[in-house]
Amino acid sequence: MRIIILSALSVLAVTAGISRAQDVPEPARAVPYTEAQASRGEAQFAESCAACHGSELRGTGDVPALAGGLFVSGWTGQTLGTLFDRIHDTMPQEAPASLSREQYADILAYILHMNGYPAGEKELSEQSESLNAISLVPPPMAKSARN
Repeated sequence: MRIIILSALSVLAVTAGISRAQDVPEPARAVPYTEAQASRGEAQFAESCAACHGSELRGTGDVPALAGGLFVSGWTGQTLGTLFDRIHDTMPQEAPASLSREQYADILAYILHMNGYPAGEKELSEQSESLNAISLVPPPMAKSARN
């Protein structure tokens, strides 16, 4: 009898452990940008954005940072399309919407990279409609130490 009770308790413990494991959220999946796209974005950022936002995306003076905890928390739950449109419609400040949509997508890929979002195998779209289907979640902890 004692063995049956212990066996039953073991089964319950294992079952509860499996149930809890299923409740744990999956790690952040890759955002649809590639390392090559982020590299192109880094060059474009240096040319078009770094003068105001800083080479490390930390912001300067009244210009907001594009990397770090405040940036990530401010955009968590919003879509990549909303972020893309904000960048496209307002930047660079002296000439909004003056870059190609591809250049803006590359810059956004670089911003995502610098915030610790893992790259994937597909380039970030330059179409707001496609990007609106992707909500931002906090990046994995490993790379967010840049913050």
